[in-house]
Amino acid sequence: MSGARVPRPSRGARGEVRSVYNWERLVRATLQREQLRSSGQGPGGRPAEGIAGAVPPSLVSTNIDHILQAANEIEDEDPNVARILCEQAYTMAQNLDPSSAGRGVLQFKTGLMSVIKQKLAKKDGTAIDRGHDIDILWEFFVRFKRRHRVDDIQKEHERLRETGTFSTEMGVRAVQMKKVYATLKALLDVLAVLAGESASDGVGRLVRKIRKSDATLGGELMPYNIVPVDAPSLTNAISFFPEVRAAISAIGYPSEFPRFSANSQVPQQRNKDMFDLLEFIFGFQKDNIRNQRENVILALANAQVRLGLPDELEPKVDEKAVTEVFRKVLDNYIKWCRYLGTRIAWNSLEALNKNRKVILVSLYYLIWGEAANVRFLPECICYIFHHEAASNNNGKAAHSAWRNYDDFNEYFWSPSCFELKWPLKDESSFLRKPKKWKRTGKTGFVEHRTFLHLYRSFHRLWIFLFLMFQIKPLVDPTKVIVELNGLQYSWHDLVSKGNRNALTVLSLWAPVFAIYLMDIHIWYTLLSALVGGLLGALGRLGEIRSLDMFHKRFESFPEAFVKNLVSSQMKRSIPNRLPAQDSKDMDRDHAAKFSPFWNEIIKSLREEDYISNREMDLLSIPSNSGTWRLVQWPLFLLTSKIPLAIDLALDCKDTQTDLWNRISKDKYMAYAVKEVYYSMERILLSVVDGEGRLWVEKLFQELNNSISVDSLVVTITLKKLQLVLSRFSALAGLLIRDETPELAIGASKAVHELYDVVTHDFLTSNLSEQLDSWQLLARARNEGRLFSKISWPRDRETREQVKRLYLLLTVKDSATNIPKNLEARRRLQFFANSLFMNLPLPKPVSEMMPFSVFTPYYSETVLYSYSDLRVENEDGISILFYLQKIFPVRFSMDFVMRGSPCLTFDVMSGSLPTSIDDEWENFLERIKSTADAVEDNDNLELRFWASYRGQTLARTVRGMMYYRRALMLQSYLEKRYLGGIEDGYSGADYMSTQGYELSPESRARADLKFTYVVSCQIYGQQKQKGAQEAADIALLMQRNEALRVAFIHVEENALADGTISKEFYSKLVKADANGKDQEIYSIKLPGDPKLGEGKPENQNHAIIFTRGDAIQTIDMNQDNYLEEAMKIRNLLEEFNGKHDLRAPTILGVREHVFTGSVSSLAWFMSNQETSFVTLGQRVLAYPLKVRMHYGHPDVFDRTFHITRGGISKASRVINISEDIYAGFNSTLRQGNITHHEYIQVGKGRDVGLNQIALFEGKVAGGNGEQVLSRDVYRLGQLFDFFRMLSFFFTTVGYYVCTMMTVLTVYIFLYGRVYLALSGLDSAISTKARMLGNTALDAALNAQFLVQIGVFTAVPMIMGFILELGLMKAVFSFVTMQLQLCAVFFTFSLGTRTHYFGRTILHGGAKYKATGRGFVVRHIKFAENYRLYSRSHFVKALEVALLLIVYIAYGYTRNGASSFILLTVSSWILVISWLFAPYIFNPSGFEWQKTVEDFDDWTAWLLYKGGVGIKGENSWESWWDEEQSHIQTLRGKILETILSLRFFIFQYGIVYKLHLTGDDTSFAIYGFSWVVLLLIVMIFKVFTISPKKTQIQLMMRLTQGIAAIGLIAGLVLVVALTNLTIPDLFACVLAIIPTGWGTLCLAITWKGLVQSLGLWDSVREIARMYDAGMGMVIFAPVAFLSWFPFVSTFQSRLLFNQAFSRGLEISLILAGNKANVQA
Repeated sequence: MSGARVPRPSRGARGEVRSVYNWERLVRATLQREQLRSSGQGPGGRPAEGIAGAVPPSLVSTNIDHILQAANEIEDEDPNVARILCEQAYTMAQNLDPSSAGRGVLQFKTGLMSVIKQKLAKKDGTAIDRGHDIDILWEFFVRFKRRHRVDDIQKEHERLRETGTFSTEMGVRAVQMKKVYATLKALLDVLAVLAGESASDGVGRLVRKIRKSDATLGGELMPYNIVPVDAPSLTNAISFFPEVRAAISAIGYPSEFPRFSANSQVPQQRNKDMFDLLEFIFGFQKDNIRNQRENVILALANAQVRLGLPDELEPKVDEKAVTEVFRKVLDNYIKWCRYLGTRIAWNSLEALNKNRKVILVSLYYLIWGEAANVRFLPECICYIFHHEAASNNNGKAAHSAWRNYDDFNEYFWSPSCFELKWPLKDESSFLRKPKKWKRTGKTGFVEHRTFLHLYRSFHRLWIFLFLMFQIKPLVDPTKVIVELNGLQYSWHDLVSKGNRNALTVLSLWAPVFAIYLMDIHIWYTLLSALVGGLLGALGRLGEIRSLDMFHKRFESFPEAFVKNLVSSQMKRSIPNRLPAQDSKDMDRDHAAKFSPFWNEIIKSLREEDYISNREMDLLSIPSNSGTWRLVQWPLFLLTSKIPLAIDLALDCKDTQTDLWNRISKDKYMAYAVKEVYYSMERILLSVVDGEGRLWVEKLFQELNNSISVDSLVVTITLKKLQLVLSRFSALAGLLIRDETPELAIGASKAVHELYDVVTHDFLTSNLSEQLDSWQLLARARNEGRLFSKISWPRDRETREQVKRLYLLLTVKDSATNIPKNLEARRRLQFFANSLFMNLPLPKPVSEMMPFSVFTPYYSETVLYSYSDLRVENEDGISILFYLQKIFPVRFSMDFVMRGSPCLTFDVMSGSLPTSIDDEWENFLERIKSTADAVEDNDNLELRFWASYRGQTLARTVRGMMYYRRALMLQSYLEKRYLGGIEDGYSGADYMSTQGYELSPESRARADLKFTYVVSCQIYGQQKQKGAQEAADIALLMQRNEALRVAFIHVEENALADGTISKEFYSKLVKADANGKDQEIYSIKLPGDPKLGEGKPENQNHAIIFTRGDAIQTIDMNQDNYLEEAMKIRNLLEEFNGKHDLRAPTILGVREHVFTGSVSSLAWFMSNQETSFVTLGQRVLAYPLKVRMHYGHPDVFDRTFHITRGGISKASRVINISEDIYAGFNSTLRQGNITHHEYIQVGKGRDVGLNQIALFEGKVAGGNGEQVLSRDVYRLGQLFDFFRMLSFFFTTVGYYVCTMMTVLTVYIFLYGRVYLALSGLDSAISTKARMLGNTALDAALNAQFLVQIGVFTAVPMIMGFILELGLMKAVFSFVTMQLQLCAVFFTFSLGTRTHYFGRTILHGGAKYKATGRGFVVRHIKFAENYRLYSRSHFVKALEVALLLIVYIAYGYTRNGASSFILLTVSSWILVISWLFAPYIFNPSGFEWQKTVEDFDDWTAWLLYKGGVGIKGENSWESWWDEEQSHIQTLRGKILETILSLRFFIFQYGIVYKLHLTGDDTSFAIYGFSWVVLLLIVMIFKVFTISPKKTQIQLMMRLTQGIAAIGLIAGLVLVVALTNLTIPDLFACVLAIIPTGWGTLCLAITWKGLVQSLGLWDSVREIARMYDAGMGMVIFAPVAFLSWFPFVSTFQSRLLFNQAFSRGLEISLILAGNKANVQA
């Protein structure tokens, strides 16, 4: 047989095989390769394989994919049955779409037919009788069911569930049975179809009988969310919980209700309930009924379990639980009725029985669940908004011109709303578009776009500031200036006659008053830093802020953990152990309870690759659950302690007590000595028997007696201690290996050697002789029986003890640097620190408050694809290369300075690693692969590893699913503690966590308490397009069985008239047993829900799928950690705690910004953000009580907020910062917002300057819109005075003060320029000596400190001091200054000022996608110019022009030094605003990049615009886009007024020319305009370019003559008149701002200019200005790029927090390709 040749298939067969192979390759390429592999983290999470994974979207709603999946499963077992299933699937597809019109249907049919032909080819020509297919299929069905013992397993599961016990084995089996059930269901479906077509009726009857009677198949496969209400499920334990059974009973149909009509449908697998009645009466959608049925069941069940578990045979919900839910859900409705003075829908609460309360709650939830966008209108149960929303012109219309959500909702704040009647009257004025003269139907507030809102909302503040303003130093110089007469002006004075020098006084007072308006903000910043630091210290923040502190205090962690994080169920004594007798027993009891949680935390750090395998072993703590009274600590605390103790013993010349006192100075050394002593005794007793065991017992009896009488140093020879331990370590080194005959002989010899050393060398002579003369021992030694047989350690506990003892004896290197990874250190230190903070005590998992986590997602990165990781930028840098070399290497400076080589740990060598293993190496170690092997293959784990280091949805999902993991662990251990898990355990392993993730009860309990919904708005569209994001989201669902994805599905239907009708559905899906999407709910929406900004609607449509009493809002750039998830029970108990007058409605949570290590900019942003989300929020919450909802990850009282408008507001534009309005709404509705810092959540931030600028622009624009909002107005009016001050300066007032910082520069410089150009500064200085400079200097100094971010840094420094220590705080602050953080903060000042001011003036605030990738690419000059031209560059050049004019014509008594002191802050502002984008631009000063940037910029500048040309490609298109914000007449008038400031330059400078002398007549100014017009005409001559050749020649001649004439004219004027060369430069200073002002006016009144035919000329002049501004900025950049060291220094400055990484960075930026080639 070995020589037989395998027959080759025929050519036709080979063609069929090839076609199938090619088609399946195509399918795999389309659906992503990783979807076709097993990748499930959650049980059963395996995606559909082969042809089953290629069902087109139009056929997905059928069970074709399930049939094909079953065919795949049984292919190897019975190919003929698989053929039958495939043929049936093909028939179904053909019947559903005969013409193959659906997308992908034709390819699917073709591929499926190829597969069928391939299966037929395997029959080797044997004829197939399809008439027997049904018999073949039935026989296989029976055989398959019998082989998998389906009936027996069902009976066993039912028996266990009736007893209320759930084993881990049962959970594993249930997961396996899901696939069996799916296969049986598919077989049964095909049998039913074939039975209907078959002439034989025998099999058909059997099939119909099974389908009707066997509810398990249908129940297990029927889609459900959490509770399988509609059908029984044996694989989900949740429906067997007594509280859930009681809740299901509570919604049952009561006998007192009217009977259903005869034509009502009867549920097949459950009893009728109240929801069936509400569906029948009101016509609610079926999936809305199903969704809210589960919601009410969970609400009642969780309310009941907090009162106690019902223990009756038929459990019932207590009346108190129902009333609690009723009061919470209908609280806002009751208050609304009372406010309007109308009668509520029931007579009194006492008159309502339990059933009526339940049905009223159910009715409210059903209305809410189907209300769509009306959920934003909490007082409104009507439908209307869609008809009105279209009138807002996509958000561009003025807010006063259309009704938003608030306008509609506030209509229901008045009794007049009852005039609408019910059903609504169509003729009601409320439902019709208002006439213009009726102010467009605004109810009580109109959002006019004006700065006056700042006064209207906070008028008490401004009155207070005006009343308190008094600056004594300014009074005397003001009196002098007012009394000055006969001042000589150097220009033609138009406004100053007879007004007693009012403008001069204004120029003196204005900058001082502007700074005065900021004084409260400055004082608030300082005081908040001090108060926040004090509160943090009182809250015990920063107590454990170093690894040394962490090590020293580790001994106290177990007790603190048990006190604060362990529920009352686990605080009782340990089973099978005597009650604690003393503190040592208590310590060990605490350590035993602490160890499983700690080890799970360490395991999670290993899974995240922050630590290595060796570090995991060193950090893990023994179970401490045996019979020892000694506490066993992690090895990282004990390593190297034994060698040090031996050294102390060798030097000992005192008593035993003295020696022990020296050892006990290091408590962990004492622990190590005790453990070694007791371990040696236990191990020796376990490995020897007979006379050898008697010797061990006698030896340790003598030693113990010596210790008890303080004579140990007399009993033993301390000098020989090292020898004894070396012999024992040799024995332990053998015992940790697997037993072999050779090792057994070696172990026997090792024990003999140990015996000889102990007996003859270690013990004193008397004891040695006593043991030698022991007859029993001597006889065994002489006969060769002593230690001849060694019992190898068998049980896991003993083996671990031997290994642990071996390490204690052999590891000589200190583990004080463990863990080495800085992120691992930070997390463990914070977790340990939080154990000593003030935490509410947690309830058991069964009694805790249930909650949901909610993440909105649009189209951001879900998971990096392999191509994403490998694609290279222009420098040859890929994301993978970047992550390998830079990002993961987290290290500390002491290791850098050591420069130790990297060593691997060998358990036999006993050496610890002495340098840094980065996360990449840990990853390779975990997956047991090499870098080349991983990178050469499309490795799924590699994709996840990289994605977990970016700001991806995968990272967020992993973090949030830690909540479920923590709850499963806590529930599992609590249940084991009570003996409720049928696994069998002893006192030694009662705290074991093995298999907890598969425990059916723990999983069900976690699902009952935790729900995670990701609202992927366009997931349906992404699936239809076959987008990568859709495949990745599906993969996340497969790996996380509890993950739910909500999305908006759009169905397009062709109408008879040829138009397309769209229907919108809100859907919820999960992954089924085969890894495919399983639709749970589909609720039709009244229309397109996106009427506002998008994100609020994305949250709103999916919030109906959340569960529980609390909801945590998590953005998709966040992370979570297992150790923090363990504290969620404590946090949720805050809702039941006392916090001033009211219970909390929003719990603020601390955030850690994890992107700070990417670059210096990311570090600045991280520090600034960290200060805001910790110290800042701490002070806002208490004592100021003005903390709002500033984003994520706050935890909301779910019921409170969903009955009051939701967790955000959604009106277009004005609610662009939608999150903060949730805080406004909560506060206005008498909520209470607190902040808690014992728990933290990770958060990503923007890491590049452009990303940061876009983000700050979005936030500043959002604050500009908040100024106009009714929420800010009402809070400003309703707060008491001091709370109002706090609210103002911590919200919109912060941006007002930021804007004032910049305006102060303008006010000061324009005042100085006015004095300089008018000639008054020298005259006044001569007569009055300019008194009052003291106040002005103080004001300018304050402005400068604010500008460079000093006051911003004060809270940051306080946070550093509190949590890092004083020295690290000083070092960090100095480092930030060296990395030019002052430039960054000054630049950010301009960003916030521009967008805040422009939003209030013109509107135009909009969401800006910042991107969340790794910033490793160089930003081109043109891109930076487009982004910052109007926000920074123009303003900086204006300030520079003011400074030049001031230094040219101003008067300073002390000359240049006085000028420098007065204007240094302004020059820093100019430099920062002009060059920060290039200082912080990767490779910003690399010569080659600079050349390329210049070519790109000139091409962009000269490229003509047109229809469809984007601004990034053409200057003309960009220029048009920059003007789009000027829309209204009011905005045009304001722009005109602001533009007039540019004409002061020309007016003043022309009178300063030598040419004009002392003449101040107005004619001179008029003549300057003639010159200006002449210059414009000359410019027009030089820029015109006619198309005809003859005219071109003429124009060239004309341009040449004009050029010669211009030069000649200038020479003649200089030679024949008083015009000088400096005058020419002065003319340039005058013309440039005048031309810019004229341009601004032309742009403002664009329509008028176009009608005059001048628009093309205006555009060309504007192009010239942009070219000039660009050259002013580009020239210094190009000059510095000549010097290579500048680029190197910039790379270190930009990317380097520790200079040791600078060289690596610069090499990367120089190009990976170049490095590889080198």
